[in-house]
Amino acid sequence: MESKFNITFDGNKKVSAHFREFSIHTDQQEIRGGENTAPSPFELFLASIGTCAGFFVASFCQSRSIPTGNISIVQTVFRNDETHMVEKITLDIELPPDFPEKYKTAVIKAADTCIVKKHLESPPKIIVETKTR
Repeated sequence: MESKFNITFDGNKKVSAHFREFSIHTDQQEIRGGENTAPSPFELFLASIGTCAGFFVASFCQSRSIPTGNISIVQTVFRNDETHMVEKITLDIELPPDFPEKYKTAVIKAADTCIVKKHLESPPKIIVETKTR
């Protein structure tokens, strides 16, 4: 099975991805020559980790009729000062005081099933080529 994303160049540092009926727009911060009109591609990548975990936490809670209104995830990104590469990402699932104790470990396991996280643990090959139209 394959998915196609059409990537377009929208002026200056703006780049968009189009797939299914969606378009995701990106830009760069002004200090990187962009106009700061949208998140950067890397910020979207990082956000996909937390939102993916959030999907699995929400699904876990919804299947048990646990309200999710007072649950949140705080994602913290730790970078190496020299290389500027991300070295660690933490996801802190913040639960309300009335969250059932018996599900606290299970909600962590639910977040751990995030498919974005699984792809990072076993990354795909990325092949870059040129093609003439």
